[in-house]
Order: sequence, then structure tokens, then C-alpha cells
Amino acid sequence: MSREESNELKFTIALIAEFAERFGLDEKQAFNYMKRFQGMDYVSSFYDVLHTLSFDDSIEAIAAVCCQHGGKLNYQAV
Repeated sequence: MSREESNELKFTIALIAEFAERFGLDEKQAFNYMKRFQGMDYVSSFYDVLHTLSFDDSIEAIAAVCCQHGGKLNYQAV
């Protein structure tokens, strides 16, 4: 695994943990929710931008994407 891949993986794991905490889920539930409602696709596609943002901003973006694809977590844009 390259250093870049390792960094992306570590970031994604940390992002899932932060997402889980924000919405009161365990990490497996957060991952499954993000996967089901295209949040993981978004993270994969836009890692280069997301890793330059704060975790709060990244979570807001992912929550918005999931909401647009049918996710029903209590998401409200600020």
C-alpha cells in the first residue's frame, strides 16, 4: 500500500468515527449508512478536497449527500 493510499484510508476511518459520534451511531452503523446513501462514494471521489476541510465541514457535506440520496438522519444545513 502506498503512502497516499494509507493516508486516504486513515482519513476515511477517522471520518467514519467522527460521523458516528456526530449522529449517535456506532462506527459500523455509520459506515453502513454512508455506504447505502452514497456517502462513501462521495468520500472516495472527493478525498482530495475533503481532506483539506475540517471534519465538521466534511461531515456536513457527507450528511448532505446522504440526505440527497434518501438518508433520513437528522441533518440540517447551517
